[in-house]
Amino acid sequence: MVSPSGTSRSGLNSPSTSLTSSSSGGRYSQLELDTSASNSQGRGGSEVIMPKKKWQVFPGRIHFYCDGRIVMARQKGVFYLTLFLLVVTITLFFAFDSPYLARKLSAAIPVVGAVMFLFTMAALLRCSFSDPGIIPRATADEAADLERQIEVPNPDNPTYRPPPRVREVNINGQPIKLKYCYTCKIFRPPRASHCSLCDNCVENFDHHCPWVGNCVGKRNYRYFYLFIVSTCVLSIYVFACNITTIVLLSNDQGGFLEAIKKTPARYPFPFYLTPIASIIEALICFISIWSVLGLAGFHTYLVASSQTTNEDIKGTWSSKRSQDNFNPYSFGSIVTNCCAVLCGSFYPSVIDSRGYAVPETQVIPQPPRPSNPYPSPLPPTPTHPYPRQAPPQPYNATSVVATYPPSNMNSH
Repeated sequence: MVSPSGTSRSGLNSPSTSLTSSSSGGRYSQLELDTSASNSQGRGGSEVIMPKKKWQVFPGRIHFYCDGRIVMARQKGVFYLTLFLLVVTITLFFAFDSPYLARKLSAAIPVVGAVMFLFTMAALLRCSFSDPGIIPRATADEAADLERQIEVPNPDNPTYRPPPRVREVNINGQPIKLKYCYTCKIFRPPRASHCSLCDNCVENFDHHCPWVGNCVGKRNYRYFYLFIVSTCVLSIYVFACNITTIVLLSNDQGGFLEAIKKTPARYPFPFYLTPIASIIEALICFISIWSVLGLAGFHTYLVASSQTTNEDIKGTWSSKRSQDNFNPYSFGSIVTNCCAVLCGSFYPSVIDSRGYAVPETQVIPQPPRPSNPYPSPLPPTPTHPYPRQAPPQPYNATSVVATYPPSNMNSH
């Protein structure tokens, strides 16, 4: 191991080696190198040191899974509760209500429910597992360059106060202030904010949602909106099926209490079904409808007006701040704003979580090339370069003088 002060503890021949970069404020201040038994021995018997990837040393309170492909917050308990409620409700629906309604009314009822459930789960998992738009932190050189650009305090004047670390840009005629993040050492882009739970700056930060276990930002807001809308529709659909099942059973058995007595809750499902399961589903769906319906309506308003939850709460584009204040990101049309959010281009991730975390001050040692057991019969190529010859001179007829040996013509 190599300590932060640079003192070697066990050398490079230890099973794991940790190299610490000299720049503490860099994007990746520590590079940890591993040597595995499978690839550590080359042909020459030397060890190959493999660097760790960026997701393994990424700062902030987030977790990566599947080699950096999945990004989630550390607090995932409420997310598991969301999955539990969805799976339990839809399981009760397919075990009790769906077979009865398919036999009584139409076989399309379970098919529609399955399609809606799969769409809801796909939107939830895509929103929860996606990078919400995390902005990488500044490297040591970038942070030092920003510090040089910011005016330093005047030591001669004790009452001098440095200016606030704010920059101003103009977007569609509206001045917008860019605030400096002391944690990430960057000037945050417009509409970005630092999440206190994930400890990272997120582009187009909307809010941190514990129900999905992730931040909601530029790259996953579309799936978050589809999730809450589809959950609301699925809850209404299952609730309507529950009420229909209870009404049909009560009519068949001569009353609600008689239906409970004559159809007890016992295995096997689904032919002997009880309205108790429908009542449990109806209660879950009823609570979900009133909570998710209001949330879906609020985010529909945000999508139509091209705002985020953070901007709406703070009143960023409210006319109360100034008469000339307006939203520069709105297209001026509800349909265009909705299409921009739901049908716009997909933005790639900028954190490069699967790349190798190589600090600028460290060089990864390369493994030695194996010696060739079969030498070539040709002679070795000389290592010294050949002397450069002078370039040929152009031909000039006047400068050429032909000389011939004397001949004795009279001798013959």
